[in-house]
Amino acid sequence: MKKIFALLLVGCVFVTQPGVCASELANIQAQIKKTEQQNKKLDQQVKSSQREIESTKKQLVKAADKVSTLEEQRSAVAKKIQELDSQRDKLEAELQKNRERIADAAATILFVASHPSFDSENMRDYVLTSAILSGAADSFDSEIKTATEQIRELGEIRKERAVEKEKLDRTAKRYADEKNELDKLLRTRSAQNQKLRTQQSALQKKLRDLSARAKTISELSAGVGSTEMSGDSRFSIRKLNKPVRGRVVVHFGEKTALGLKSDGWRIRVRGSALVMAPADGTVKFADKFKGFGQVVIMSHKNGYNTVMTNLGEINVMLGQEVLAGEPIGRMDSDKPEMYLEVRRGDKAVDPARLFREED
Repeated sequence: MKKIFALLLVGCVFVTQPGVCASELANIQAQIKKTEQQNKKLDQQVKSSQREIESTKKQLVKAADKVSTLEEQRSAVAKKIQELDSQRDKLEAELQKNRERIADAAATILFVASHPSFDSENMRDYVLTSAILSGAADSFDSEIKTATEQIRELGEIRKERAVEKEKLDRTAKRYADEKNELDKLLRTRSAQNQKLRTQQSALQKKLRDLSARAKTISELSAGVGSTEMSGDSRFSIRKLNKPVRGRVVVHFGEKTALGLKSDGWRIRVRGSALVMAPADGTVKFADKFKGFGQVVIMSHKNGYNTVMTNLGEINVMLGQEVLAGEPIGRMDSDKPEMYLEVRRGDKAVDPARLFREED
């Protein structure tokens, strides 16, 4: 635009009607000014949009942490209530048996008492009757003491269960509010990703072809590519949180149920657990893969990829950049075990080098 303006300026020297030239120059100047204003406005909108996206991401990280923590707490309380219910049922069954034994002992005492045999001429019957009465009384006393202790213990269990139930009820509204906030933020992020959505169809087809050809999860991870590697093999100076809260049941290098050496961790989780990005990175694959349910592969700095399997729900898109701790989906409640594999280039890396086993 400025070049055109300069050429017109030079051309005006040779124009015989200065008024016409001045009018055209004014026109061009006005167009240039308008274009610059539009560009400035557009630039501000882009910057504002980027700020909004970054703000949403940060809010999502915080919301996901709160929801995941509350889910874990509520799961622990529900498990405690289940254990207390089991103890209560067992104790009530034992108490019922004790009542039956007490009734038997009492019946024995009453029967012997109503059929006395204290004839001095028959000393044997006297001794036998006395022994039966004494034994029945001792048994009666012992069963009464046991039953009293069981009733006291049952009362304690019921009190503890009431306390745990109150905890669960107290967190219900807070959990619902936090989950609603998380869902709202996820919808906001989805709307902000509209541009990304229009660009991913060709890449999605390519990845589905790769998924069909790949024989193993390792081949799939290698096929989606990774960031450029440098001489520094460290991924993180401090250890990262696992992408999902749960217990590691199979470690790197251990034998699996099929007798094969594991290239990653198997993490047992509660059903529908929230899955979060283990580190800042880019989503390279988000789809189903044979035998592994829905899979998310993320690429991180310095050539590292993380593979997360058995998701029931995926909330991220191909090419999306996410922050560490940002929610990326939820586990499949029917398959509460994630297989987590970390790869650098074409080699599997022990997740213990990067992740804390206990959250």
